[in-house]
Amino acid sequence: MKFGEKIKNARVAKDMTQAELAQAVGVSLRTMVSYENGDCYPKKRGVYGELATALSLDVNYLLTENEEFISEAGEKYGSRGKKYAQQLVTEVSGLFAGGDMDDEDLDAVMRAITDAYWIAKEKNKKFTPKKYRKADKV
Repeated sequence: MKFGEKIKNARVAKDMTQAELAQAVGVSLRTMVSYENGDCYPKKRGVYGELATALSLDVNYLLTENEEFISEAGEKYGSRGKKYAQQLVTEVSGLFAGGDMDDEDLDAVMRAITDAYWIAKEKNKKFTPKKYRKADKV
């Protein structure tokens, strides 16, 4: 579920208007509408905390849009894998959600993450045992 959907669902469940939530968080109504529409994300990390408090949510829930990835990591690698996946997603989400990095630096971080993924994938191919097949027995 996307960030905007999470906010809208939680707001509706608490029977709040967008204006009430915007006031509670300290942002404009226009900004709150943009969050819910998925047009933008909070630039300041503190806004996530304010939203979480106003909506009675865990701040990590708002920072994470990759629950499916985390669930799959848990199924495939157990609780340790799930924990590491959650940690990775939270940290990377926080990095991209706002801060002082310019677009060029953010692009470099994204390239580094992508490169690390492909290197690890290629490395894992070398160590993955071939499946035992009946044809091999003959």
